[in-house]
Amino acid sequence: MRQFVVAAALIWAATPVAAQDETPGGDWTMPRMADGSPDLQGLWTTQTFTPLQRPEHLGGREFLTEEEMAALTEVLTAEGVDPLRGRAFSDILSGDPERREAATTQADPTHYNNEQWLRTEIPKGLSSLRTSLVVDPPNGRIPPQNDSGRARGEQRRAVRGFDSHLNRPAQERCLVWNHEGPPMTPPPYNDLYLIFQVPGYVVLFPEMANNPPRIIPTDGRPHISDKIRQWPGDSVGRWDGDTLVVDTTNFTTKTGFQGSGDQLHVVERFTRQSADTILYEFTVEDPGTWDRSWSAEMPMTEAEGPLFEYTCHEGNYGMVNTMRGARRADRLVAEGGESR
Repeated sequence: MRQFVVAAALIWAATPVAAQDETPGGDWTMPRMADGSPDLQGLWTTQTFTPLQRPEHLGGREFLTEEEMAALTEVLTAEGVDPLRGRAFSDILSGDPERREAATTQADPTHYNNEQWLRTEIPKGLSSLRTSLVVDPPNGRIPPQNDSGRARGEQRRAVRGFDSHLNRPAQERCLVWNHEGPPMTPPPYNDLYLIFQVPGYVVLFPEMANNPPRIIPTDGRPHISDKIRQWPGDSVGRWDGDTLVVDTTNFTTKTGFQGSGDQLHVVERFTRQSADTILYEFTVEDPGTWDRSWSAEMPMTEAEGPLFEYTCHEGNYGMVNTMRGARRADRLVAEGGESR
C-alpha cells in the first residue's frame, strides 16, 4: 500500500492544479488540487535559529522589534557562522559579551567545519519576530512536568549507559529523531520536507528521518486500534476549510517527545498563507507528563532541492566506535587511569 500511495502521489504531484482562489488585492491565489483541496505540495524548510522555548532572560517578551530582527539576521546569516549553534539566539541577546562573542563560532572547526558543510544557499536566520516557537503558555516555555512525567524521566535516565547498544538513546540507535515528529520541530540540518498529495492522502516526507514518510489519510477514517503503538503514532487528517488538521495518537512510550509517554496526543495544522509559506502549528497534550497542553508555531518556507537520501541504521560505524570508546574508558578506570 505504501509503495502504491507514494508512486501515485508522484504522478499526481506532476499534474496541473484545477482551480485557484483569488485573494483580496489579487496578490496571490490559493492553488488547489483537482479535488478542490488546497495544494500544499513542494519542498519546504523549517530552518531557523528561533529557539523552541523562550530564553528565560527575555521574560515576557513575545516578539523582537524590527530593529532587533534586522540586527540578529545580519549576524546569524554572515559568512563563517556555525548553523548548529542552537544557543546563538539566546547568547546574542543575553547581554554577556563573552557569550555574544562565542555565539556563532565553532569550538573546533578542524574536525568538521559546520559552516562549510551545512550552510544552505539561503543561510539559516530567523523565521519570524517571535522569541520562541512555543506560543502557549504565554511565557513561551514548555510547562513543567508533573510527578509521573518526572518519574518516567528518571527511569529512562537510569537505564541509559554504555553497557550495550541497546541502552543508548533512540536517536543514536537510528530508531527515531526527536525533530521528525509528530510534532515536527526544526532539525539542526538537512531540514527539507517534501509534501505531495493524492485524493484522500497527504504525504509528508522529511529529508532527515528514521521513520518512513508519513502517509496521512484525509478520507474520514478513525484511528487504528489503541492496542497498536508506533514510533510516529497514528495520524489521520481532515480539511478544516483551507487548513489541513492532522490528529495523531497511538504513540509508544519509547518515542519520548520532550519527555512524553504513551498518552501523547498531537494536533497539527498546516495552512498555506502565500506562494512560499505554510504556517505550521501544533498542540501537544499528555496528562501523564504535563498538567496542561502547550502549543507552538513556525513558518515552513519554500526551498530549493534536491532532497537527499538519508540513511541510518544500528550497524553504523558511529555506534561501533561509541562502544569501542566506552570499553577503552572502562579499561582506563580499571587500570587506575582517568575516568569518563
